[in-house]
Amino acid sequence: MLWVKSLHLIFVISWFAGLFYLPRIFVNLALETEPHAHARLLLMARKLLRFTTILAIPAVLFGLWLFVGYGVGLRGPGNGWMHAKLFLVLLVLGYHRACFTLLRKFERGVNRRSDKFFRVFNESAVLLLAAIVILVIVKPF
Repeated sequence: MLWVKSLHLIFVISWFAGLFYLPRIFVNLALETEPHAHARLLLMARKLLRFTTILAIPAVLFGLWLFVGYGVGLRGPGNGWMHAKLFLVLLVLGYHRACFTLLRKFERGVNRRSDKFFRVFNESAVLLLAAIVILVIVKPF
C-alpha cells in the first residue's frame, strides 16, 4: 500500500504544480498585447494543460486504488474526512475542466476576464490543496 500511496502523492503534487502555473500563464495572456508573445503563451498553456491532464489521470487512479482496493477512508467509523476530501477532489476536477474552457476562450480571442480574475482563480487551487491536505492529515471528522 505504501508504494501506491507514494505514487498517488507524486502524481498529485505534479498535477497541482501544473494547476498552480497554468492560471499564471492566463494572467500573462490577459495582459499581453504583442501578437508573437501572445502566441507563445498560448502554446505554453496548451502544452502545460496537456501535460497536467496526463498527470491527473494516474493521480486519480492511484487514489481510487487506495480507496477501493485498500479501503483507505472507506471502512470503519470516523471516515467523514474522506467524504469531504472526495467532494474537494471533484471541485479540483472541475477547476481543471475550467482551465480547458478558459484556454479555449483565449484561443478564440473571446476572453473577457481580467488579469485580476486570473490571479484570484490561481489562488483557488492553493486553497483546495490546503483543505485536502488538512483533511487527510488531521482527519477532523
